[in-house]
Amino acid sequence: MARTTNTANSPGTNRAQMDPIVAAKKRSANAHAQKLQIPFAGSANPSEEDLPPFPDPEISSITLDNKPGAKLHYTYYPASVSRNNHPNPFSQTLIVFLNGLMLPRSSWDATIRSFLEKRIVGRLPYPALLSYDRYGQGDSDHDPDDKDPPPSHGHDVVSAVKALKQFTLQIWREHLDHNKPTHYPCLIFVCNSIGCALARLFAQCYPGTVSGLLFLDSIMANSDFQSMWPNPDAPDFDPHTLPAGVTADDVRETREAYRNMFHPDVPNHEGLSRTNLARLLPYSDGPRLEGYLGRGPYLTVVGHDWETFAEQSYEGSLHTPKILTMAYANPAWRKYNEGLVQITDEGKAIGPITAVRCGHFIQQDDPRFVSDELVSLLDRVVNRVEQVSERD
Repeated sequence: MARTTNTANSPGTNRAQMDPIVAAKKRSANAHAQKLQIPFAGSANPSEEDLPPFPDPEISSITLDNKPGAKLHYTYYPASVSRNNHPNPFSQTLIVFLNGLMLPRSSWDATIRSFLEKRIVGRLPYPALLSYDRYGQGDSDHDPDDKDPPPSHGHDVVSAVKALKQFTLQIWREHLDHNKPTHYPCLIFVCNSIGCALARLFAQCYPGTVSGLLFLDSIMANSDFQSMWPNPDAPDFDPHTLPAGVTADDVRETREAYRNMFHPDVPNHEGLSRTNLARLLPYSDGPRLEGYLGRGPYLTVVGHDWETFAEQSYEGSLHTPKILTMAYANPAWRKYNEGLVQITDEGKAIGPITAVRCGHFIQQDDPRFVSDELVSLLDRVVNRVEQVSERD
């Protein structure tokens, strides 16, 4: 399937997807000119009539039926109620936010607040929303089936997907549909990093359950995060292919640093093993997913801003030279994202688009951008359309 480019993106992202480096440079002068205010409960400004109330979140924990003795902590917002005899079209829908390895569920709070305020100010219905900490993350207990203390390879991504299925089923039964305890919601996943891989595996394992996917800088699931850099110790290595000013030692050090931190063999404190991830998801452009009602899910693929990511990578603990990130890591990630738009039906995917001035953790760098894209995705899901008009 050819890459889809249309006018459904947030302001500025259409230009950014054509050339992320140029787009980022054009905005660099205004990058810090104004700090965006994050919406919060009660910040809406009603004009003529009172707006619906901002929902109160339920912050709680749950024990899965098949994993007694360990709690998963979550934040849940109920769906909007029907108003003026108009039923909520999202009464059977649940938006689930899937974390990466580095940030807990609280990283979604600002995005969720922004999204809810947009819907409330627009007097539009919205589904229930759910963020949670996986086993070994944030406030949640470690997986009771893990044998070794963290950091470890206690359980794999398939186990995490199965736990997610059981978790959403119990949340549905407890919060959403008391009259249909065997029913299951229509899911929309908003994901970052490895959360995108988990969403793909979930849709593969449980076809027909997912209607929408918002990928925010997906993990390159088939990468060892070392091979994308040249190998100065390979017999056929040609130092003249390196960017100007880069030495073989620079590349060697970068390869080793990435290997020590990001290679799938490296355990983590969550206990979530990635050793079989490349085998489970060997390609970015397949397999094709079967979504709700047997159709491909609506999908938006978002990538990081090249310059911002390069700057953050240099300022972070690895101190990766910016020129190396720009020459090797960014193009590899972009190519992976271009493949992701092909995992659904023709006309159902948007992207890859660029989150301008955002690094890998897009929901942390610009929660309002994420809420914009979630609004767009939700519109496409409910209206069953291939494109939506450009937002002002």
